[in-house]
Amino acid sequence: MKLNFKIMIKSKWLSDPVHSELGFKIRHLMISNVSGSFKDFQVQAETDGDDFSTASISLTAKIASLSTDDEQRDTHLKNSDFFDMGNHPELTFESKEIEKVDECSFILHGDLTMKGTTKPVSLNVEFGGLVSDPTHGKKAGFTITGKIKRSEWHINFNRVLDTGDVGLGEEVKIFSELQLLKQASS
Repeated sequence: MKLNFKIMIKSKWLSDPVHSELGFKIRHLMISNVSGSFKDFQVQAETDGDDFSTASISLTAKIASLSTDDEQRDTHLKNSDFFDMGNHPELTFESKEIEKVDECSFILHGDLTMKGTTKPVSLNVEFGGLVSDPTHGKKAGFTITGKIKRSEWHINFNRVLDTGDVGLGEEVKIFSELQLLKQASS
């Protein structure tokens, strides 16, 4: 009797902080968008070989690293009106499923936790490819986008303007440029 064994090699990947960004945009005064980003975040992934359609992905971002290039606004965003950094110093994402659209496009389903609330989200992922970086080793690149409603995470602060409009939109656009660096295979 001949036995066939298929050995699956697991690869571990970490985000390259110098070549990755995690940001958001929200309508401000209903006339334009204001952008912000998290300067301290890490993405970890585990894949079967180099197949990212099999990935298990987690992200942790430090609320203290949030920046909109305005110190007063950043301080307000970190307080209990928004992210409540004192009680919830991190936001996290844990993948649940990856839906392959085509060779370079995926929908990443998972749970986003902010301000003590966990809700499912779906993000669009564009796979940029794999490359061997002569300095650092094997890398994979991704562009990630999505939208959430901030009130679902109990981030409800707003002001009514003289016009009757509100100061901040409900929808938050998420965007990330991500390079993952292969760590090891087992």
